[in-house]
Amino acid sequence: MFNRSMLALAAIGVLGLSACETATPYQPIASNNAVAGGFSDQRIDDTHFRVMFKGNDMTSRTRVENYLLYRAADLTVGEGYDWFEMVDRNTHNSGTTYVDPAFGPGWGYWRPEWRYEWGPGPWGPWGGPAWGAYNVDRIDQYQATAEIFVGHGAKPANDPRAFDARQVMTNLGPKIVRPS
Repeated sequence: MFNRSMLALAAIGVLGLSACETATPYQPIASNNAVAGGFSDQRIDDTHFRVMFKGNDMTSRTRVENYLLYRAADLTVGEGYDWFEMVDRNTHNSGTTYVDPAFGPGWGYWRPEWRYEWGPGPWGPWGGPAWGAYNVDRIDQYQATAEIFVGHGAKPANDPRAFDARQVMTNLGPKIVRPS
């Protein structure tokens, strides 16, 4: 019985960690999603929408921006329109930088690690001679937002901010990962 309990706890732990290490799929934002992030949209008036896609710390900027474009196209077609124009678009990084002292007098702990040392040597195991070395880690979280204008018929010619919604869905569709 003890072995089954330990196995069950280990399985839950692995599933929990795997959910944390998955890029945000193309999904609406909801509090019950296993992976944080997703899209949201809001109608501003008859032909304008605000669209947003927020990724977690495993989601690249490229993926967040592609999912924003795909959501704009998906919304455009879903509302019965043919094309959309990006009136305003922004990508924001709300990432964090973590600085962790490695080891040395006054810190009271030691651990083996590889890192860049800001001391007398470029790379070294377990701190080497660089007392007071620091580990610096950066975790990025991207969120892209856009205001779009939607229209019927052929997209405006010579407007670089206008997109044929069905073409966007066809071209980006193979790159879209949906929740399992």
